[in-house]
Amino acid sequence: MAKSTVKPETFYLIHYRDPKEGQIVALKAMKIEDSTLGLSFVKISDFIFNTSGVVVQPTEEQLKKRFENVQSLHLSIYSLISIEELGMEHQGLTFRNDRSNLISFPTDHSPIM
Repeated sequence: MAKSTVKPETFYLIHYRDPKEGQIVALKAMKIEDSTLGLSFVKISDFIFNTSGVVVQPTEEQLKKRFENVQSLHLSIYSLISIEELGMEHQGLTFRNDRSNLISFPTDHSPIM
């Protein structure tokens, strides 16, 4: 459920691929934590929508309407693209049940010759 239309000091900007439509969605939220669905899921809650301004932003309005009655969103880690912690007083993102040994390999987009 949407908590506020005012930007807090610290919040998260989550980019993920929508499993239903396949589009990349950017969502702002106050909380990210372990999901009760298992280790490969993340729970996102306390969504933030910036719809109080004079300029109408269609994507913000659509997101607000879509998540109007949603208390929390459980996303697979495989659909997540990025999580950015924004704000002056951010404290870092930690999970209680993090048992993964995830290795990220650098991607080189240069052609092989």
